[in-house]
Amino acid sequence: MKKRLITSLLLGLSCMTFGQKKSDTKEWEQLFNGKNLDGWDIKIRHYDLNDNFANTFRVKDGKLVVSYDGYDKFDEKFGHIFYKKKFSNYIIATEYRFVGEQAPEGPGWAYRNSGIMLHCQPAASMGKDQDFPISIEVQLLGGSGKGERTTCNLCTPGTNVEMNGKLFTPHCINSKSKTYDGDQWVRAEVMVLSDSLVRHYVNGEMVLEYQKPQVGGGNVDAYNPAFKPDGKLLNEGYISLQSESHPVEFRKVEVLQLEGCMDPKALNYKSYFIKSLPNTCKYAKKKGKK
Repeated sequence: MKKRLITSLLLGLSCMTFGQKKSDTKEWEQLFNGKNLDGWDIKIRHYDLNDNFANTFRVKDGKLVVSYDGYDKFDEKFGHIFYKKKFSNYIIATEYRFVGEQAPEGPGWAYRNSGIMLHCQPAASMGKDQDFPISIEVQLLGGSGKGERTTCNLCTPGTNVEMNGKLFTPHCINSKSKTYDGDQWVRAEVMVLSDSLVRHYVNGEMVLEYQKPQVGGGNVDAYNPAFKPDGKLLNEGYISLQSESHPVEFRKVEVLQLEGCMDPKALNYKSYFIKSLPNTCKYAKKKGKK
């Protein structure tokens, strides 16, 4: 049954346009309200939870902005801003662009580099000197104006995935996306189906797919071993956005839940849900009853 529902989702979700039934209408949850950082936690390397060093993460002109104008040098102060709610089956979407100049002494690989971190460990569980959360990273890259540089790549801090039925252990792999030079806005979407399937999309085009995200591998420092049980499948977690030394702006951060009421008789039924949550169903009141 689950396999049939996932197949239906993959075939139909991206094709919902005109003439939709109410049950097909996408209801996106806005994680960023455009006004403040309510609902988010900040963790910057070498600093305590919610110590927003130099106002790294801020809101400006309705955008969630990562800025380094208060830094003398970057000094590997990698940062992440976590949404306070966990997700399991969902689509995460953000519209982002890189602007300005990289922070002084930012690493060369971090030029026009940020990321969406999926199935993250809790922000409060990160060590004070931990560089990245144990998570699956959708690497966001901007073009340098010199050759190809794909975006929505995969990187794996403290994790592994499977590709083509085999464990994939290299830290990063490029997608097949186009290169996006300059300060243009790009829409990244990621479909996450618990611990089974993950797909990356750039401006509506699928550019990468893999399966079975799980804890394992290296490329993360100063973590608490209790949060790194190698081999454990990742079926849920938090979402975070990165600060890796280059200014970046996010004008939209939204999630489409793929879990909810799957009873067609309910008012809040959605045909694209793949996991049933019966307790969320809402029904019309019968006439004559209060």
